[in-house]
Amino acid sequence: MKNDQGSENVPKAKGEKGERFTSSGFILAAIGSSVGLGNMWKFPYITGKHGGAAFFLLFIVCLIIVGLPVLLAEMTIGRGGRANASLAFYKLTNKKVWGYFGFLSVLTAFLVMSYYAVVAGWTLHYTLESFTGLLFQQGADYKDKFVTFAGGYWPLFWQAVVMIITAWVLVRGVSGGIEKFNKILIPGFLIILLVLMFRSLTLPGAGAGVEFFLKPDFSKLDAESALIALGHAFFSLSLGMGIMITYGSYVDKRQSLGSATLAIGFGDLIYAFIAGIVIFPTVFSYGLKPSEGVGLAFMALPAAFAQMPFGAIFGGLFFLLLAIAALTSAVSILEVPVAYAMNRWSWTRKKAAVIVSIACFIVGIPSALSVGGVLGTFTPGGKSIFDWVDFMTAYVLMPIGGLVVTLFTGYAWKLAGEEAGLNGFWYRAWMFLLKVVSPIMIILVFLYSVGLLSF
Repeated sequence: MKNDQGSENVPKAKGEKGERFTSSGFILAAIGSSVGLGNMWKFPYITGKHGGAAFFLLFIVCLIIVGLPVLLAEMTIGRGGRANASLAFYKLTNKKVWGYFGFLSVLTAFLVMSYYAVVAGWTLHYTLESFTGLLFQQGADYKDKFVTFAGGYWPLFWQAVVMIITAWVLVRGVSGGIEKFNKILIPGFLIILLVLMFRSLTLPGAGAGVEFFLKPDFSKLDAESALIALGHAFFSLSLGMGIMITYGSYVDKRQSLGSATLAIGFGDLIYAFIAGIVIFPTVFSYGLKPSEGVGLAFMALPAAFAQMPFGAIFGGLFFLLLAIAALTSAVSILEVPVAYAMNRWSWTRKKAAVIVSIACFIVGIPSALSVGGVLGTFTPGGKSIFDWVDFMTAYVLMPIGGLVVTLFTGYAWKLAGEEAGLNGFWYRAWMFLLKVVSPIMIILVFLYSVGLLSF
């Protein structure tokens, strides 16, 4: 058999026919993937720490010169290869080595999902606790409440719930599952986000939070700021773990990948911006510290909602917002190993979703029990199991995956421009970014992240 890119003797990927997004469905699904938990607390914090609006502008630049070119490359590889994140590389070159490199993305997504489901489970628990009023009690120690919850066995239950929901969506297929799921949740997500933004802006002292977030302070920008902005631009688009390659394999040939790239990037940018508007006015209005990190969502903000009129409602909406963000991302992450299993072993979608979900849940148990739980004292190298999985995926495997994409598209695959629909100036600019700028910047971010580069 010979595919449309010239590779011979390549087995056809199971499920290739019928597994397609509509144009709007693809963009919503991709935005749903990039709308993750990190932007709700990490982006506002690093923005305030590194110069407010000045850092935001730097983030936009990094998004344009590295994030979007790599995003377009991943989608192009997926649509050109019409297969999972491993097989697509092989089909486009007929060289097994690229398939092995592509498998790293599949492995990364599997490992990310193993601990991401744990955090997503926290959001479901806090959503239920908020709407029932059990979370918000006068004089409650919210740090202690979180530690008590995370240190028990309930996180395993909520982790299982997340895996069940995610598998259920994937079993229903691309258009009937992933696309429909995002078409329902993303508009709801936007409505909740806007409601919370309006509420935060009407809080007493909200102006101080807006100023902290948006007032430019260029004196705080340095080389470290640039690498942090670059790293967040890269990771916020779900790059380096095969998601956009997998989603790209479901995109119709008539879909403009360039337009989709811009739409996805704009959606990610708007979400990050509004998240900051939601978080900082609330933080400053109630005298909280914006540098709490993960604790900001699960330990600090509940104290603010407890003092707020109708706090149980707004707190519930906030955690529902986090839950939606977590679930839409979880669906895209788990689809990567599910698509691989379907292609590799000719499994049905249902069989692949069930088996991969169970395996992912089992692998994630140590992470769930290491955040103050029975494995909390096991900290090799000063990190818990949860922290180690997070570190290895976010700071080692994902940058390697992104680097593979840039080198493959820039040097190994000669028909990338044709598949992407680029020619002339835009093709040359894209190739320059992928061949020179993106690899250098990704390597710098990698070296900085693992401590081999400092300022």
